Amino acid sequence: MESNKGILLESGTNELEIVEFSIGKNKFGINVIKVKEIINPVSITEIPHAHDHVEGIIELRGEVLPIIDVARALGFKGSDNPAQDKFIVAEFNKQKIVFHVHNVTQIHRISWNQIEKPSNMYQGLDSQIIGVIKLNGEMILLLDFEKIVVDINPESGINIQQVRKLGTRERSNKKIVVAEDSALLRKLLQDTLSEAGFHNIDFFENGQDALSYLEEIVSTGGDIETSVQLVLTDVEMPQMDGHHFTKRIKESSKLKNLPVIIFSSLITDDLLHKGNMVGADAQVSKPEIAELIGLIDQLIL
Repeated sequence: MESNKGILLESGTNELEIVEFSIGKNKFGINVIKVKEIINPVSITEIPHAHDHVEGIIELRGEVLPIIDVARALGFKGSDNPAQDKFIVAEFNKQKIVFHVHNVTQIHRISWNQIEKPSNMYQGLDSQIIGVIKLNGEMILLLDFEKIVVDINPESGINIQQVRKLGTRERSNKKIVVAEDSALLRKLLQDTLSEAGFHNIDFFENGQDALSYLEEIVSTGGDIETSVQLVLTDVEMPQMDGHHFTKRIKESSKLKNLPVIIFSSLITDDLLHKGNMVGADAQVSKPEIAELIGLIDQLIL
């Protein structure tokens, strides 16, 4: 798996690799950047009174890691052929977690613009699907692994209490543009940024929509530096990811002075270079909301 990551050392290409795996007859995907390794099942130690989706813990090279049964988390039945089951060892939000899946098949390299946003007919705040990929006559569902983890342990998500500790603030005249595909995270960011005093916020579901908004301001003669003070972006988004979005801003003669903060579960020591390469002014790992607010204060004009 480590060798596959080398393919995408360049940043801002709007491409990604996904590991395709199955739960029953359904095909799902996880961003290869989140995957540390894929192993065969090992002995699991059950934990009393654990969450129903948590099978227990395993020891892997001296680390004790929780293991989540993805089938249970999705409301599907267990494996019909346990001998084929696999454990996906993942790292994001500065934590390692093992996901128990039924099979791992292959890796696909695709563009973010091949990933369709789920329809509102079957996606809401509680959806665990962040994208639909049509590939070779089949559909692969891109799972929101962060939400699966937060559903099990809400304390691992964005905590508004961290913002309240910052005290009373007045930032309502500062305009922030946010690109975030998760409806749940948009709501959480709205609440936490408002609590921090930022009430003038425009949300967009992906980098493409946010970029179009910024380009429209300058194309109609607007002054971008007085219209928008800061851009906040996720990385994983359908249509245009946060790295490509940031690169487009920094390559534009009229937008390049806009401060850009990348706020993503993919901010790790190994991946900071990707944001640096596209010119991000700062990078913060979810869910460190207090650190994010502090950086916004430093960068906003």
